[in-house]
Amino acid sequence: MDREVEKLRGVVRDCMSKHLYSSAIFFADKVVDFTQAPTDLYMLAQALFLGKHYRRALHVLCNSKIIFKDLRFRYLAAKCLEEMKEWQQCLEMLGDAKVGEDGSIEGPEDQNMEKDAEDQEINITAAICFLRGKAYDALENRVQALQWYKAAIKADPYCYEALECLLNNHMLTSAEEANLVSSLRFGVENGWLSSFYSCLIKKYDKAENIESKFAELERLPGDLNLQETSVSYSLKNNADLIACKAEYYHQCGEYQKCFELTTSLFERDPFHLKCTLVHIATAMELGHKNELYLMACNLVKDYPQKAISWFAVGCYYYCIRQFDQSRRYFSKATSLDGTFAPAWIGFGNAFAAKDESDQAMAAFRTCARLFPGCHLPTLYIGLEYMRTHSYKIAEQFFMQAKRICPTDPLVYHELGVVSYKTQEYEKAVRWFEKTLSLVPLPLTETWEPTLVNMAHALRKLRRYVQAIKSYEKALDLSSRNVSTYAGLGYTYHLQNKSDEAIHLYHKALALKPDHQFCGEMLNIALDDATNFKINY
Repeated sequence: MDREVEKLRGVVRDCMSKHLYSSAIFFADKVVDFTQAPTDLYMLAQALFLGKHYRRALHVLCNSKIIFKDLRFRYLAAKCLEEMKEWQQCLEMLGDAKVGEDGSIEGPEDQNMEKDAEDQEINITAAICFLRGKAYDALENRVQALQWYKAAIKADPYCYEALECLLNNHMLTSAEEANLVSSLRFGVENGWLSSFYSCLIKKYDKAENIESKFAELERLPGDLNLQETSVSYSLKNNADLIACKAEYYHQCGEYQKCFELTTSLFERDPFHLKCTLVHIATAMELGHKNELYLMACNLVKDYPQKAISWFAVGCYYYCIRQFDQSRRYFSKATSLDGTFAPAWIGFGNAFAAKDESDQAMAAFRTCARLFPGCHLPTLYIGLEYMRTHSYKIAEQFFMQAKRICPTDPLVYHELGVVSYKTQEYEKAVRWFEKTLSLVPLPLTETWEPTLVNMAHALRKLRRYVQAIKSYEKALDLSSRNVSTYAGLGYTYHLQNKSDEAIHLYHKALALKPDHQFCGEMLNIALDDATNFKINY
């Protein structure tokens, strides 16, 4: 009989591995009647859970006498309640426990912090903490959710889902993310995981620090100095790492490089959703309408219930400047997944593009409330206030964004612009210099406006030589900007160098013949040059 029972157990396990859940339930039910053993009862409950018979699985578990003695039973029962969206009962099933702000646990779980089995399984404590976090998240108790997610990843660094929730929901600031990853207890053999997690978090650190992490993970086993690192395998072609690198290039403003990287990844893995989001954002920046259209069509066909699909549709309509349509699809994305931050930001920008400031700021405020670790909604609120000439209020929001993410150059650029608008030119120059100090070299065309704005501020301070250098650097990045030629020509004009000014005004007018300022200043410069020659 024992041999027959063991054979049936093997059949059940094999059925579950082959996703034959009805067969697994049928045979597991017979094994339970034969043995009445807790392990067989748990196996039956697992088969029922995998077969989506959640209510029956919960009934089987609750009828057992050891549900509150064995964490596995209690956890599986809570998972059943999770699938049924009964979040309060899910928390009650998991029992009483408290968690500190730093993720330290006080309760039954803190006695079970060691790894299960032979260090090859996720700690059951980490799984329970993560489930508690999900329940609190569903109940919109974000503070408790944050603490339990932190507890889960601290209980076991292999509990990646907890870190994913913290990052995707922007629950931590960039500094808090870095501190959390540095506090995790990795084994000696898991140095690669520590480096990988460092690449997953917000990438506003110094460029050399981030690039060294990528280099460490991409280094081949035969490379020199490998013994100096904790990574013994190369992840050079890993899709997740490539997606992280693409995200970094996007944040640096290297959109073409980012687009090439995501395109190459899609040739291998066209359904990598994290890379899909970066690809959509980059295509938006580069104005690739056809690419956005194809992406949106494919996503809606393959993932009609995912927010990212309708976000892609919204991005396409935004790119072709049909903002009403764009707003409709961004709204649909937020209704499908209220925790999808890009859709909220797109929703706000679609309103802003139509000068509907009140609705735009309502969307950005909702986004800021839902994602306290993301500085972009606060930054956009500041931009809206600046657009309506409320410069002091705008500056307050920019400073708030700076506190959330003190290493994003875009924040400092906007602080420089608002200082320029309020005629605080020395302060503006300092902010623009800070912006450029945070941007990895060589500079790309994305940062050309920063150089132009800094040159304008220097010109206002009558530091003409420095202003000219800044204008010329801007022209090296983009040679078809009318305002750069106009500003450079005007700077030469202020130095009484009429010939150089005339040449630059002509260049500006060649790009935009109806440019009023350049037309008027050209006539003045020509008069000045004529009068000088007559007097001479």
